Amino acid sequence: MIISEYQRINQKEIIELLRYNTPKYFSPNEEKDLIYYLNHHAHHYYVLEVDQLIVGAGGFNLTDDKETAKISWDILHPQYQGKGFGTELTKFRIQKIKEIKSVKTISVRTSQLVYKFYEKFGLETKEIIKDFWDDGFDLYRMDSDINLISKH
Repeated sequence: MIISEYQRINQKEIIELLRYNTPKYFSPNEEKDLIYYLNHHAHHYYVLEVDQLIVGAGGFNLTDDKETAKISWDILHPQYQGKGFGTELTKFRIQKIKEIKSVKTISVRTSQLVYKFYEKFGLETKEIIKDFWDDGFDLYRMDSDINLISKH
């Protein structure tokens, strides 16, 4: 397993990962949002490779004041889910976030389908908005003080 910085050349493979997870974990309407994100906001975005294949991706973004790091666009190929790869990618990003001394809070906006994954790291649900992403895809806004985040 290798985790490396996202390169524009990886965009097609990341879109394919999203499609493998649509509609189970993502609304079909989210593809355009991911493309926009990759083109404009993927400053701290990473790919996870196994046997030279990109099987996962995820990143984080900082608020303007650089006090909150927002975990963003976690995607894992279905064949690699439940095997610890998502956990390793999240631990990697938590470590990268902790290297930024100004960060006080880690946050994620996710859905009812995967919020329990983030609970394992100490993130707590602060807000739920029904059908936020699309019909049947609720928003779960979660966060935690950076000092309370575990490496799982």
